[in-house]
Amino acid sequence: MDARELKTLIQCIVEMACELKNKYTTEKKASVNYACLFSKNNREYSDLLQAAKRLGEIIKETPTGPVFLITSLDTVSGKLRLLKIRLPDKARPERGDADFTASNYHEFKKKHLSRKGFKLIQRENFEMIELMENGCNVRVYFSHPTLEKQLGLR
Repeated sequence: MDARELKTLIQCIVEMACELKNKYTTEKKASVNYACLFSKNNREYSDLLQAAKRLGEIIKETPTGPVFLITSLDTVSGKLRLLKIRLPDKARPERGDADFTASNYHEFKKKHLSRKGFKLIQRENFEMIELMENGCNVRVYFSHPTLEKQLGLR
């Protein structure tokens, strides 16, 4: 995979995630702040890593794959600078996910958390609301604080 193909794939994942977000929330103007590609096997993981290295540099290693700071990429939901390439994981059959910035996270959480498809995931230093739909090839997240803030960017 070359850098151009990777950019197109990222843009496609963000677009599908944006459609899912818009279907279930009122956050139509929420900007994307992070995207993740789910690799299907070790060979694809290696290919995605090589392509991602042409777009930017690794700024954080995680147990599930590295996070890259990439050259700003235009998407349907704004400019994207953070990209993760995820190790193969049978629990993630989708193609990827996108994380959006809610206009007011706490209000968003109150409004949506009890609805079908939404789930709260708590981590040590942040939490996120996951949105999934059966048969959909992407997942949507709303993190608080955003990954950009967690990494001290902006």
